[in-house]
Amino acid sequence: MHKFDEMYERLPYAGAAIRQHYQRYDQWLAKQAPEVMNSRREEAEMIFRRVGITFAVYGAKDEDGSGTERLIPFDLLPRIIPAHEWESMQKGLAQRVNALNRFIHDVYHDQEIVKAGIIPSEQINNNAQFRPEMIGVNVPNDVYSNISGIDIVRAPDAEGKGEYYVLEDNLRVPSGVSYMLENRKMMMRLFPELFAQNRVAPVAHYPDLLLETLRASAPPATAEPTVVVLTPGMYNSAYFEHAFLAQQMGVELVEGQDLFVKDDFVYMRTTRGPRRVDVIYRRVDDDFLDPEVFRPNSTLGCAGLMRAYKAGNVVICNGVGTGVADDKSIYPYVPKMVEFYLGEKPILKNVPTWMCRNKDDLGYVLANLKDLVVKEVHGAGGYGMLIGPAATQAEIEEFRQAVIAKPDGYIAQPTLSLSTSPTFVESGVAPRHIDLRPFVLSAKEVQMVPGGLTRVALKEGSLVVNSSQGGGTKDTWILESDRRFGAQSQSQNGQSQSQSQSQSA
Repeated sequence: MHKFDEMYERLPYAGAAIRQHYQRYDQWLAKQAPEVMNSRREEAEMIFRRVGITFAVYGAKDEDGSGTERLIPFDLLPRIIPAHEWESMQKGLAQRVNALNRFIHDVYHDQEIVKAGIIPSEQINNNAQFRPEMIGVNVPNDVYSNISGIDIVRAPDAEGKGEYYVLEDNLRVPSGVSYMLENRKMMMRLFPELFAQNRVAPVAHYPDLLLETLRASAPPATAEPTVVVLTPGMYNSAYFEHAFLAQQMGVELVEGQDLFVKDDFVYMRTTRGPRRVDVIYRRVDDDFLDPEVFRPNSTLGCAGLMRAYKAGNVVICNGVGTGVADDKSIYPYVPKMVEFYLGEKPILKNVPTWMCRNKDDLGYVLANLKDLVVKEVHGAGGYGMLIGPAATQAEIEEFRQAVIAKPDGYIAQPTLSLSTSPTFVESGVAPRHIDLRPFVLSAKEVQMVPGGLTRVALKEGSLVVNSSQGGGTKDTWILESDRRFGAQSQSQNGQSQSQSQSQSA
């Protein structure tokens, strides 16, 4: 199987040529003593722990039986992408998210894509994430997924060159952007000289773009919209991120109990009395948003929220029912969506996918389980999946029975040899598999900061990058090649650097 490394022309690293966009970094890295890098890693861990950048691991218990909170391991070596690759990826991301938003609008209105015979109606109407309550409901700018996290991997082609693929679309409540921002602040604190030597595109303005996106999604008649972040509470695995983004945007972090609905308007309780809310950046799943409509026993949402939403008096970002488009059984149709809604050829490719609901595909999958990655269509976080080449015979047979019992609940893909990136591990610098999650913001226009969150599988040979499965994260550098952006990069990097020094001190 071919392999592709982001920094080195080949594996193993010994004697391998360095790719051009990594050469300046490599010259710097060669001068760093291992003990210095180790002390930097210890410093990063200490600061992350002090700031409270942790995530909860559901089902995991400490020795005393309490729930487990862990640091997401942070790798000191950045993943670097040259400007021309990012420019192409950025166009592909905007194209894909536009098509997905068009699809969600179509799903809840005329279902033209079904009438055209491109997607079977049962794939939509029987989908667990399809919300009949959203049929005919209009949302501002016809945008349902205002914040999209698109997972991208790179794998070698037949010639051994790296090619980007979309692995999955996260359109409900994608997380991880706080780690992208904190990773950059940490790198600037630990290695300020690197940002003087390299023109790295800034990411610190993401909270500004996010607030701009949320305000641009407000009900049309709202002049000065009030935005809040709705969190399930401090026991949620991503609570740090909810609080972090609210603080960075300068808006209120609220729980369901802080909100109430009166005359189809949403209000939050404050010490100065009720205040009307116009935009809710929700980090709560659909099922828990409104006990009047969804789960009647939910205490995480607000009774009457859907009435206010349908009346157009409040906007929920991301929209209710958005999950119908990021289901793994819908993923194989996204390239056709791009062509159907936009009349364009997809810029970003899908990973080839077999749908077990199709008889021929099912036969192929069952005959080749040992070579494939098989996923539950509703699975997430690295759970509910089989990585054939790494599985035992017993695990393969167990999965075989599950697929036979419910074929429409699974898809399968080839086992991609994900690209590797040099990673600072206990034994030194070694290759580890990575992916990338850029965050795409959509309202009246599509915007994104350069790069995204690079996740890294820290276990040698592992292809699972999820933090809940032992993965870590890296800073992602987009190298700017255009002088037009150089001044902006340096001024923003300088500003961000001083901010990071003061905020982390």
